[in-house]
Amino acid sequence: MTPLFLLLLLSSAFISTATTAYPSIPGTDSTTDCGLSGGDENLIPIRREVYGNGRIFDISHRYTADMPSWESKDGIGQFLWLPKSMKNGSLANNSEMKLPTHTGTHLDAPGHVIDRYFDAGFDVDTLDLEVLNGPALLVDVPRDKNITAEVMESLKIPKGIRRVLFRTLNTDRRLMFKKEFDTSYVGFMKDGAEWLVKNTDIKFVGIDYLSVAAFDDLIPSHLVFLEGRDIILVEGLKLDDILPGIYSVHCLPLRLLGAEGSPTRCILIK
Repeated sequence: MTPLFLLLLLSSAFISTATTAYPSIPGTDSTTDCGLSGGDENLIPIRREVYGNGRIFDISHRYTADMPSWESKDGIGQFLWLPKSMKNGSLANNSEMKLPTHTGTHLDAPGHVIDRYFDAGFDVDTLDLEVLNGPALLVDVPRDKNITAEVMESLKIPKGIRRVLFRTLNTDRRLMFKKEFDTSYVGFMKDGAEWLVKNTDIKFVGIDYLSVAAFDDLIPSHLVFLEGRDIILVEGLKLDDILPGIYSVHCLPLRLLGAEGSPTRCILIK
């Protein structure tokens, strides 16, 4: 990477304070009455997307019943229950949840699409946290096509960049805020995945919908990425209104023994 290119990237990443960077999220307005009583009406929680005066961005989606789920028209539906409630005499509130491991902001382990890796135990607990944490480049993908070899070449991602977050038309269309799964989302075609593997040092591939691979090239693209077991796919990222450039990314999956995917909390830090 040339010093000038690095300077431009760093400059773009540090320009804006962006204390109100994200659009409001339906159903999470912090001014809504929480139904508290007994003098607690003012105990209203604040839900944020940006922290530290615009320095820390939460790029993971908030789980709601209406968030999209793979090939579903009805979202994920109810995923959280309160079987033990203080209102019903329990000593404490204790919730339970049930949802697919590839829901919302999540990542894929090699066993997701390669059965011999699943049988061998290459689950989310085997993924390299060093890959999931460190300097990352946020890039805007041309909005009129999937991520092909031609598109990858046009992005001119320098050698040495190991983590890239690809913002696409999915963000503009707010697909992660729509209940019904949309097969027209933007993702990698097989030749785009092959170009990335052969011509870059990228080991962290992040994207802004439920799959890094385009629907029409779903398994072939995944196989290209995951066959070498050195690339981690992070899907369903929330990249609204963040300037392109260099950040520090931090993603931590759950340590789910035997699971080929996991919900993941991801943040960007300027």
